[in-house]
Amino acid sequence: MPEVHRPLWRTVLTPRWIGLLVLALAIAAVMSVMGVWQLGVYRSKTADATAQRAEAAPVALQSLFSIDEGLPSKAVSRRVTVDGTWGPAADQVFIADRSQDSRVGFWVVSPVKLSTTDAVMVVRGWVPSVTDAAARAPSGPVQLTGTVIASEAEDSSDDAAKGRVLSSLRIPTIVHLVDYRVYDAFVVQQSLSGVVPSPAPAAVQPPPPPTDHAGLRNIAYAFQWWIFAAFTLWMWAKMVLDANRAVDEPDPDEDRPEERVEPSGTVSA
Repeated sequence: MPEVHRPLWRTVLTPRWIGLLVLALAIAAVMSVMGVWQLGVYRSKTADATAQRAEAAPVALQSLFSIDEGLPSKAVSRRVTVDGTWGPAADQVFIADRSQDSRVGFWVVSPVKLSTTDAVMVVRGWVPSVTDAAARAPSGPVQLTGTVIASEAEDSSDDAAKGRVLSSLRIPTIVHLVDYRVYDAFVVQQSLSGVVPSPAPAAVQPPPPPTDHAGLRNIAYAFQWWIFAAFTLWMWAKMVLDANRAVDEPDPDEDRPEERVEPSGTVSA
């Protein structure tokens, strides 16, 4: 007799498997929503949070964080005011390989002394060469508004022995070039109050903040939730297939021929 397989759809449409499918879909939906929520948390830690900080009114740099502490994430991309005096011309540095309008040049970074012992490094702008007239270090009192940015990741410690042209924007390198304390951050100059140097370096846009590695964990969590959702549906499908195969497999006891009982040939008296 030819083997007849039960259609899979007949197993799927039984009340038991329909109920389990509804439960699996509900669990997968909850897990998918959790994944989307984790992705939203990541976005709130990066682009949205950065935009909100950038839109906030400027505050004094000293009120945002102390020179004795590292740069907090809440201060990155915040607009601040700096009130002090331009530092020594000899402490001005240049950051190489900076593009501006398809041209490669240098960022001009000058210290602003906040007191006799403390200073902040200010990115004044871009110049095509270190000998450009706009690169001349300013002097005297200064009041400016700018955006707080963090040090770059690339190490430039070897540049300190080569002069005032550095390959990356890093406070750990600059602290070895000056004899006073500096904030663990840079301020990208946006506007000046009072006398504006002329000629002046071309204004530059603050670079995007560095990747928030803590926020990357939220992306990993999001993918985990989505994988769990897919696994839930896969498990339901596997269980249905196994159940359908079990129905198709014949019972070995049914195919076994009945044993005939032979008469023993003994007649009892």
